[in-house]
Amino acid sequence: MPEPIMIAPSILSADFARLGDEIEAIDAAGADWIHCDVMDGHFVPNISFGPDVIRAIRPRTSKIFDVHLMIAPADPYLEAFAKAGADIITVHAEAGPHLDRSLQAVRGLGKKAGVTICPATSEQVLAHVLDRVDLILVMTVNPGFGGQSFIEAQLEKIRRIRAMIGDRPIRLEVDGGVNIDTAARVVAAGADTLVAGSAVFRGGTLDAYRSNISSIRAAAATGRPG
Repeated sequence: MPEPIMIAPSILSADFARLGDEIEAIDAAGADWIHCDVMDGHFVPNISFGPDVIRAIRPRTSKIFDVHLMIAPADPYLEAFAKAGADIITVHAEAGPHLDRSLQAVRGLGKKAGVTICPATSEQVLAHVLDRVDLILVMTVNPGFGGQSFIEAQLEKIRRIRAMIGDRPIRLEVDGGVNIDTAARVVAAGADTLVAGSAVFRGGTLDAYRSNISSIRAAAATGRPG
């Protein structure tokens, strides 16, 4: 039985002037998880926010905080993000020399461990850490900016990763260019967790967010057979 499809709005596309209210709005609008994109201006060409912001918004929702660390090195900051309220901490395979150790450290902090790969990175880097992870995140754009176009070539990679996962209890997440036009294809390829930024926050109101999330969820469901 496939896992239920999860929609994880990326707060990178939220209005940062009223971030707490935006968190509450997407919670009420039907978000399953809250995706937090942490960028350092070094590993990726942008700067977003750090653990203090996550700590500040944590009381505004009980939904899972899915924290995607686009930072290098990541290891020195894992404990800070864990203490700030992250539920899942995802590190990039490309961000450090010891991926296995990083994933062990996340789990040692009592958090679920995720690993991300960029579009040019082969899924083979995952082969020897599959038993260390709770989530695999496939970037379908190059990390660093919201609003980019979906890279179609990643669909085959998603299919191969789904086959690698087999019956392991690992969620397969996709981030980048996910909207009502691409949701069905990534789900058909094997994804079960969809990160969407601009496609969710378009419209700027609770009603708009509810409609956007519902539309993405409905589109994603069409990618599942039967």
